[in-house]
Amino acid sequence: MNLTAQSHSIPLSDGNHIPLLGFGTYGNPQKTPKGTALECVKLAIDVGYRHFDGALVYFNEHEVGQAIREKIADGTVKREDIFYCGKLWNTFHPPALVRPALERTLKALKLDYVDLYIIELPMAFKPGKEFYPKDKNGKYIYHHTDICATWEALEACKDAGLVKSLGVSNFNRRQLELLLNKPGLKHKPVSNQVECNPYFTQPKLLQYCRQNDIVVVGYCPIGSSRDATWVNLKCPPLLEDELLVSIGKKYNKSSAQIALRFNIQRGVAVIPKSFNPERIQHNFQVFDFSLSEEEMRAIEGLNKNIRFVELLMWSDHPEYPFHDEY
Repeated sequence: MNLTAQSHSIPLSDGNHIPLLGFGTYGNPQKTPKGTALECVKLAIDVGYRHFDGALVYFNEHEVGQAIREKIADGTVKREDIFYCGKLWNTFHPPALVRPALERTLKALKLDYVDLYIIELPMAFKPGKEFYPKDKNGKYIYHHTDICATWEALEACKDAGLVKSLGVSNFNRRQLELLLNKPGLKHKPVSNQVECNPYFTQPKLLQYCRQNDIVVVGYCPIGSSRDATWVNLKCPPLLEDELLVSIGKKYNKSSAQIALRFNIQRGVAVIPKSFNPERIQHNFQVFDFSLSEEEMRAIEGLNKNIRFVELLMWSDHPEYPFHDEY
């Protein structure tokens, strides 16, 4: 794979392409000042990022869309240069709610289509205005939806031209098989977005996805900065790892750049998130060197099989994906 800053896309099974380096747009809505996502996405486009990963539940799609539109208007990019991934949230799994949810994303972005639309989690929540519905005892209210019926509603959105490609996120092998073996499957999932980094390399799921022509998109590719309610704090800090630091010294790169390059080089797309201008630029500087086969093997050997993002608050959901081995 000859990857360059200008050209680092790989093919999806439906004929579309996905850039291997993306930009995550999640920011805690309570703590992120208004306009942050707008400015950071504009900067990211100037730096060279073309793949943006967002979601309705990030509450900032209007800013991300504005940034994309401003950079199209000033001639920096064309719409077809940009790859935007949106996500179907847990409260919109019933088939009748799928297209309206996607249309909310399109309306916020003020774009005609998204490039990829994915089921964010295989766990349905009670539909309604609340994204995180709870009962009076503070317990999450779950909902049963047939994931195959949800998928058929997504297929209709693709057929209507609202989205170019369809995928999933946080699906285990069993859940992927439900879709892949669905009678009358029209559009297979092209991607599965899961946690993936040198401490959680996902060897078995990655192999299964490769066998089925599903691209893995890795979130938390350099560990995680989310707060303790979301993140397993028992995880050792990835970026202080001695091996990553020492390989970095050899190439005059940081441990973060080594971690990103590791996944990109094995065909895993990565979506590092940063609202720090220096780090946004820094994370993009991964195309001017490559890791040797020995270094790749050594980094693979760092796998501890521990997740940063365990989602334990939903571990009693019947479709909680992380009870299975992979």
